[in-house]
Amino acid sequence: MEIIELTIRQLNQGLQKKDFSLTEVLAAYRTRVERSEDKLKAFLTLDWEKASQRCGELEKNKSRYEGSLLYGLPVGIKDVLMTKGWRTTAGSRILDNYVATYTATACERLENAGVVLVGKNNCDEFAMGGSNENSGYYPTHNPYDLQRVPGGSSGGSAASVAARQVVFSLGTDTGGSIRQPAAFCGAVALKPTYGLVSRYGLIAMASSLDSIGPITRTVEDAALVLTELAGHDPHDATTWQRPKVDYAAACQASIKGLKIGLPRQAKIDQLDQKLQSEIEKIKTWLTAGGAVVTEIDMPYLDKALAVYYIIMPAEVSSNLAKFDGLRFGQSTSRADDLLSFYKQTRGEFLGDEVKRRIMIGTYVLSSGYIDAYYLQAQKVRRLISEDCQRALADVDAILLPTTPSTAFAIGEKVQNPLEMYLSDIYTIIANIAGLPAVNVPTDLVAELPYGVQFMGSAFSENKLISLAAYIERTRGELPPPFIVYD
Repeated sequence: MEIIELTIRQLNQGLQKKDFSLTEVLAAYRTRVERSEDKLKAFLTLDWEKASQRCGELEKNKSRYEGSLLYGLPVGIKDVLMTKGWRTTAGSRILDNYVATYTATACERLENAGVVLVGKNNCDEFAMGGSNENSGYYPTHNPYDLQRVPGGSSGGSAASVAARQVVFSLGTDTGGSIRQPAAFCGAVALKPTYGLVSRYGLIAMASSLDSIGPITRTVEDAALVLTELAGHDPHDATTWQRPKVDYAAACQASIKGLKIGLPRQAKIDQLDQKLQSEIEKIKTWLTAGGAVVTEIDMPYLDKALAVYYIIMPAEVSSNLAKFDGLRFGQSTSRADDLLSFYKQTRGEFLGDEVKRRIMIGTYVLSSGYIDAYYLQAQKVRRLISEDCQRALADVDAILLPTTPSTAFAIGEKVQNPLEMYLSDIYTIIANIAGLPAVNVPTDLVAELPYGVQFMGSAFSENKLISLAAYIERTRGELPPPFIVYD
């Protein structure tokens, strides 16, 4: 088997037995990147010299990483996470020349485990988008069909993992931004419980919704990465003090006796017939494994999209106020006064979707409208969270489609933002309630990946991993993406 097809555990075993070296592993992934990146556009920054130097450092200090399964693995990081000494743009031209001065806690934990960073993955600008077409630089392409989107906002991360450019990538999930692109690209994505993984060093989009999580090719790989990421961080007051967990152990656990809820309000019968068939197949597999699948009621589920698109833009408006061109990043040279400077800098260097969300957020926070929109949305957010708690008191996990469709064509929804927002309809509930969720690919549908997700109560990642791993075993190997290489 080729090096780039090996799982994390297989790569670690090969390195331990000296079947191949760190340099050979890096070379294998570099070859794949060089053969595919001009078509895929999954990265904004690549630095093979730094990666090679890192391999040398790891070889010299091997004893420091004894026992780490992530030792020597080439990885990508979504470009909204700070990585010291690396250009970090958040996919925005306003940060085109910004080089990070410190490293995000999540990235630092991977660094301490011995990973080799090869590049920063492309993403929708400031993580705002569901297709990667809102990148300030260029869109990423889906490795299964180069004319289709990879999803967003972590589209570059998902595409690079699916195309075997890296072993895994870190992404961020504010309303589904690791799960949706993973579903479109045939990858696994694990959105952790809010506060399980530190957000320190993340260029924030919406602070009460953002989560950092892994995108991988297998469920066990995601579990192994989460084990390294999870834990309290004094730099992030929202993180929890919890015992260390070996999430990978859950991959072999039986699902017998688990109760899975499928919300009636999810309106599965309105999906394309082929996608309905995939959901039915998953239900059949779960039943065969000894789980019980039952319909449940979540009466506030249909309010989630409206709530999300009020609260999220409000937090965007606040968080992005600091990007004014004065302290860092790009700025205009044509302004005559301070107000003109702000207007021209943000007008020139921020994209349309970012401006749209800033304006919506500013509006719902403005005097005369904050009570009618923002405060009402927060009240309904509480009702949605209580909805989830009630449902999860009776079932172990909730089964939902990850997306309402397979990957759509590049350009198909650019002129209709509302239609684009609907691609988040099944994913946002986990962010609103702060709950964990995992995407696992089903079989291909018309040669395109599709995914389902399991959502659970806070800190129930082990149960979700067990369910996803069972689906993965039952499904078997997913056909790899077909990319035309030179």
